[in-house]
Amino acid sequence: MKVVLGVAGGIAAYKACSLLRLLSEAGHDVTVVPTASALHFVGEATWAALSGKPVHTDVWSDITEVPHVRIGQEADLVVVAPATADLLARAATGQADDLLTNVLLTARCPVVMAPAMHTEMYEHPATQANIATLSERGVHVVPPASGRLTGRDTGPGRLPEPEQLFEVCVRELARASGGAAGARAATPRDDLAGRRVVVTAGGTREPLDPVRYLGNRSSGKQGYALAAVAARRGAQVVLVSAAALEAPAGVRVVPVETALQMEVAVRAEAAEADVVVMAAAVADFRPASYAGHKIKKTHEPGADGSADESAPVVPLVRNPDILAGLVDARGGAASPVVVGFAAETGDESASVLEHGRAKLARKGCDVLVVNEVGADVTFGKDDNTVHVLRRGSDAVLDVGPATKTLVAEAVWDVVADLL
Repeated sequence: MKVVLGVAGGIAAYKACSLLRLLSEAGHDVTVVPTASALHFVGEATWAALSGKPVHTDVWSDITEVPHVRIGQEADLVVVAPATADLLARAATGQADDLLTNVLLTARCPVVMAPAMHTEMYEHPATQANIATLSERGVHVVPPASGRLTGRDTGPGRLPEPEQLFEVCVRELARASGGAAGARAATPRDDLAGRRVVVTAGGTREPLDPVRYLGNRSSGKQGYALAAVAARRGAQVVLVSAAALEAPAGVRVVPVETALQMEVAVRAEAAEADVVVMAAAVADFRPASYAGHKIKKTHEPGADGSADESAPVVPLVRNPDILAGLVDARGGAASPVVVGFAAETGDESASVLEHGRAKLARKGCDVLVVNEVGADVTFGKDDNTVHVLRRGSDAVLDVGPATKTLVAEAVWDVVADLL
């Protein structure tokens, strides 16, 4: 397929070389359209050698071919990486002062933009307004990563890795063509517009004493990805979070810590919701009592002077099943659509998928996303492998290994169909 790779003038332009190679090796016909500023970071010869095509920045080269119109008209996908603050501003206001902005105006295919810049520039209201404008017009804006930037600066604004951007491109091409394995036909980017969505994220913490708690390894990244994608697709999103991550743009966060706090918050927010996605890892048990002081490692010496070094016994009580409670509270109604997550490892009695099917039957939710977890798998990672099950269907949607953003896109595709 024909892909246009736009490159704006940022230090992250070097990463676009790897993205170009990934696209080319996958069999796509890639045309590179850099801005003049981009050539200060990666030269014309590099782009031409990697793409096998001449590279131009203005509308006056090969004028008989009318490149400022033809390139955009013939493209199956336009991806801009990096998209600088300047490029975002020019694209949002419809400027056409170089070849790349002309291509963006003439393209009628999916457009992906990956912002990359310093944190202050990315968070500036003007940049956020431009991103919102482009998203409303159907552009898929890939959120920047957080990490080391130019010089000593660190924070949000780092261009995602080429492999992640490549996955986004593959998915957009599949959606546009409606033909790739596991992909469905193209849908509007605002297919959740007007919907109220509640997402839970993170692992709950059940306090034992002022220092210790019972918890799990969930980072909350998948829940945050689900919230971010839903917001980009037009939903009003409330994120009930037990994680300490940066709030996605346009998402209201309700912070909680324990399972009981999460249950109260979810029930309150779900009252008017169209969809509830229980992506959080909610603790099954909590200590029966809370010690108001730190439990000591060694107890006071006995009459014989010896210390009692036995470990304390901590009685546990069961936490409420929030997911099952949502289904029960809904009764026979069709709303809200309830999506559950199940972290499974598989064992001698059943496979991951078999455990997932049994849980779907028990819980009664509409969709169950079965996570494959284990040592160094899923928890805290940026990628995920899931199996998406629907109530009343034997079909399984297998997604991954893929970024958690792409997993979120696939889950919302399924939910959008139900809605």
